[in-house]
Order: sequence, then structure tokens, then C-alpha cells
Amino acid sequence: MCPSLPTGYDFCQVLQWFAERVDRIILLFDAHKLDISDEFSEAIKAFRGQDDKIRVVLNKADQVDTQQLMRVYGALMWSLGKVINTPEVLRVYIGSFWAQPLQNTDNRRLFEAEAQDLFRDIQSLPQKAAVRKLNDLIKRARLAKVHAYIISHLKKEMPSVFGKENKKRELISRLPEIYTQLQREYQISSGDFPEVKAMQEQLESYDFTKFHSLKPKLIEAVDNMLSNKISSLMSLISQEETSMPTQLVQGGAFDGTAEGPFNQGYGEGAKEGADEEEWVVAKDKPVYDELFYTLSPINGKISGVNAKKEMVTSKLPNSVLGKIWKLADCDCDGMLDEEEFALAKHLIKIKLDGYELPNSLPLHLVPPSHRKSLPKAD
Repeated sequence: MCPSLPTGYDFCQVLQWFAERVDRIILLFDAHKLDISDEFSEAIKAFRGQDDKIRVVLNKADQVDTQQLMRVYGALMWSLGKVINTPEVLRVYIGSFWAQPLQNTDNRRLFEAEAQDLFRDIQSLPQKAAVRKLNDLIKRARLAKVHAYIISHLKKEMPSVFGKENKKRELISRLPEIYTQLQREYQISSGDFPEVKAMQEQLESYDFTKFHSLKPKLIEAVDNMLSNKISSLMSLISQEETSMPTQLVQGGAFDGTAEGPFNQGYGEGAKEGADEEEWVVAKDKPVYDELFYTLSPINGKISGVNAKKEMVTSKLPNSVLGKIWKLADCDCDGMLDEEEFALAKHLIKIKLDGYELPNSLPLHLVPPSHRKSLPKAD
């Protein structure tokens, strides 16, 4: 039984209502404590019929080694196979989708590639919204057509005078057989039929004698729409997509970048030193300078490749390091001078201390040699 909320309504029905209206459903699992509880299993079953919207995230995969990760992935797919009945294999994104340092860095490149795939999938949703709505229309039209066949068949089987209640109970119990009969008679796919148990429960409260008889002209109109008009609509959508500029999800984690979750708010750690005259990074800069000159600078700057070799030793996820790079590379030339490198190391320290990074570089963190290039205040 699906858990109910304290207010008394059925939680699974709430999930089902949302599932019919959203563009993407993401199921989140932790690799180091994989478990599908009975409640979670019932919640997942509420998404039946929306399988194409479901994506799975195997989070905190850095908590286990590569061999264990393979076993966890296999166990997850086996468990999901018992809950989600779909002919297609579910897309599972493996990674560490939080801003903590990676405990196991062996699969860093895999995690980053998976993260980028997931964010590209989410960002492309606006472009696919029209197609999704059209697919929903097709699904509803087929379901309405099947309902018409079912209720007309039930009405036809009902006696005109005596034994109506007994016949109703018999027809409800024989609903799976009726489904099979209608499939053969009208060449309908089994996937177009509503779930048997739910349909049986719904039919309990209806008077079958008040159902409408089948109206062939209406069925013909639905068939015409599905076979002809839908294809025209699909071609119009394709033309519109090619003529319109690319739409991406904006705001939140995607604000200011098309590459991933680089914006996470302005934390207290970045405010340190805001009231001081001296550049806040200066006190640690001598230590950072020693490290800087071991990275083979050319003309006073180190390349992105060399900087990355040092930055990844922090074990922070690439998404976080990508944001730090964007903040530290003040002149956006793809290289770091000694002040920019010191700033990058300072931002890494802020993150490792548990603070959030700023969305944009505050004035007190801007390296002194780069402040002259800032626009002057009026």
C-alpha cells in the first residue's frame, strides 16, 4: 500500500498526477547504501505509463571503488527491473552529484562525463516540450478509444431486465479476458489498455446499463487524427524547432553556463576579508607562488592543462573546479598568472572549508593587478 501523508490523501496518486504533467522524472539512489524500500517501490509504480520520462541517478559513486561500483550498478538494474516494466533499458547516470571532495578519484572522468550528459538532457527539455505534449495527446487519444471499446462491450453484455448486479460482477472479474478479446477483434496493442486492477476498481461504482454504445464515426475521427493529422503536426513542430533559436533551461544551477551546475549561491567563506585593505589572498600567496613556479609557467602564466593537474588534487568534483576556474581566470585568456592561481587556490580552500562559492567574483577577491581593468563606478 502506498504511504499516505498525514493529511490523509494518497501519496501515490499525488505522484501520478505530477508524473503526467512533468517533463522529466529523476530517481535518486546512493551507491554506498543502495536500497529500494517498499514505500519507494510503490512510489515508483505510480510512474507507470511515464517510463520514457524516467532517468536514474546513482549518486555518491565515489564512496565505493570501481569493482564495488560495478556490483552496485548491476544490483540497481536488477532491482529496478522488478519494479519498472519497460522494454527499454533505463538510463542511469553515475557520479557524485554534490559539491564534496571525491573520496575515490579513479572514476573522475566517468563522473564528469555522466554529469554533463545529465545536465544536457535536462537543458534540452524546452526543445522537446512540444513533442512530449504531442505524445501525451496521442497516448490520451488511444486510451479514450480503448475506453470506448471497453464500456460499449460491457453495455452490450448487460441483461435488459434481471440479474444486472450478478452480470456486472461477472464482467468485472472477466475483465482480463475481455481485454484479450478486444485486442484480437480491433487489433489494439496491449500497452494501450488501462491497468486491469485500477479499471476493475473504477468500474465498481458505475451502472453499466447507462454506458453509451459504440459510435463508429467518432472512432473513425480518432483514427483519422492519429494517422493523418498527427504527422502534419509533427512536421510543423520540426520546422519550428529548426527556425527558432536553441532553448535551454535557465536559472538556478544553470544560470550563466551551458556546461553544468557552477552556481551555488554566495557563502560566508567568500566574504572573508571584505573589510580589509590588503588583498585577502596575499597572506597565503607566498606558499601558492612556490607551487605556481613548479608548474612550468611561460611568460608568467601557466596553461589550463598544468593548472588542472594541480587543482584536481583537491579531489573536488570537476563541476566545482570548473566554477573556480571561471572565477579565477579574471582576464578569460585560458591561462592563470600567479595572482589568478593564488585566487584559484584560495577559492578551493573556501570550498574545502565547507563554504559556498560566489556567483561572481566580489571586488575584495579580485587580484590587485586586475582591478584596474574593472569599470569605474559613477
